[in-house]
Amino acid sequence: MRPFLALPLVATLATALAGCATSELATAPAAPNQPWQPDTTADGSIVPAHTGGKKGLVLPPGYTLPSDPHVVTLGSSPLLPPQGGRPYTLADLIDTAQSSNPQTRMAWNTARDAALAVGIIKSTYLPYLTATVVGGITHSQGGQTTDATLNVNQALSLNADGSPQQHNTSTGEVQTLGLQWLLFDFGRREALVRSAREAQLATNVLFTAAHQKIIYAVTIAFYTHAAAANRVALLHTSLDNAARIQAASEARLKQGQGTIVDVTQAQQATAQVNLRLVQAEGEEQNTYMALLSETGASASSQIRLEDVSGRPLTLEDVRFSDAMVKQAVARRPDVLAAYAAVRAARSRITAARDAFRPSIFMTGNVSYATGRMNLTSIPSASSDFASTLNLSGNRFSTLLLGGVSIPIFDGGIRAAAVRRARDQSDSAEATLRQTINESIKQIVMAENALHTSLSAYTASSRLSVASHTGFDAALAAYRNGVGSITQTELAGNGLLDADISRSDAYYASLMAAAGLAFATGALGDAQTMAELPSENEPP
Repeated sequence: MRPFLALPLVATLATALAGCATSELATAPAAPNQPWQPDTTADGSIVPAHTGGKKGLVLPPGYTLPSDPHVVTLGSSPLLPPQGGRPYTLADLIDTAQSSNPQTRMAWNTARDAALAVGIIKSTYLPYLTATVVGGITHSQGGQTTDATLNVNQALSLNADGSPQQHNTSTGEVQTLGLQWLLFDFGRREALVRSAREAQLATNVLFTAAHQKIIYAVTIAFYTHAAAANRVALLHTSLDNAARIQAASEARLKQGQGTIVDVTQAQQATAQVNLRLVQAEGEEQNTYMALLSETGASASSQIRLEDVSGRPLTLEDVRFSDAMVKQAVARRPDVLAAYAAVRAARSRITAARDAFRPSIFMTGNVSYATGRMNLTSIPSASSDFASTLNLSGNRFSTLLLGGVSIPIFDGGIRAAAVRRARDQSDSAEATLRQTINESIKQIVMAENALHTSLSAYTASSRLSVASHTGFDAALAAYRNGVGSITQTELAGNGLLDADISRSDAYYASLMAAAGLAFATGALGDAQTMAELPSENEPP
């Protein structure tokens, strides 16, 4: 009856252990419409439940979380130091971004993981050796004994028919060294290695693509900020011009030649320019923060930037031939990565087909046993390794087996794997075609954007020269009592718009040149980007 008496105890223990799985619900939010109270340490860090934190932190009403000071410490970006008074150039910022931007490190880790994946598959060519040491105790009772003499202890443990029970207790230890070796699989592992190598090639290409994207992003952010800063400078100049017009109107009013309407109109124009200046200064700060973000630097950095407003632009009309477009497409990282993905998918088809073929393997073990346990197998501590089987009952034994495994029926798993590999290969080829078409479109659009920007810069430069002449003439005429305040203000507004248009076209040309270099895969390094606008040959 003893086994039956233990059943309630086992059931109670099982129920208590089962409650451990649901006990963690106490660490989750209590209700969908109630704030969650996090566990925190003495220094304010938010920690998982039951890790030494304090429960029930008093928070403001609502769903505001406490500030964790370690977050900013761990995730802080580097502060850009001053360069001895020398301004930061575009090349300096690109070099900083390539070492500080988190995207480069993530792409680097991805490429390293792909290389390790190749090594993991290659390791399947080598044998697996497993050393195992187990020890234990076995106890059994039951059966009958033929001994006619019963002592007191034996009399206390009898079978149901009155015969004495047999008690056996054994201890022992077994030490084994197991071997598993897949000798030949008709090329399946070779196909997997080829596929992994193509995937590694794709990640290496995408590592280069990550750097090119960062170079392009920093370049665009640099020129965008330069355009915003130049717009602020132009508005300062326009504000001075508006002040000159206002001063002229006030002087004419004192001389009895002007009217209070002219003065009021001039003050209104000055206020309008001042409003545009305030808005432009806010935009300049935003573009400065965006530039620091692209470089991966701290937003607290205070640096000076190189003035690139006077760089020469190449105005020659150079068009790409079909051969040049094909050459540019063939070196784009996204195209090369897509092509590597196609080859990897084809190798996976071969590997899936080879799964139908036999495998030749070898297995064996060497064991040494002490005690009287007489084990014939030893379980494995994890699912990664098979159990050690076919042990001999002797104290020292060796076993070496070779065999052929022939797959016969698996419910269609291997056939489905082949079909899936073919579908993946077809999708990879479709992706390659789409990537090539998109690349050609991007190159053509970038080329057109560059020519449009250069043409706009040429036209706006002529307009700016004419507007300067017109404003100077209108202001001089108004001071001499010949012109009107309205004509003078129109000339001032026209001058401001012309200068801003010229500035925007100038920086748009620089960004378009960077866009064309990015579209053609020609972003090599920081120095290349710094010299792009002065190049007169297509990539």
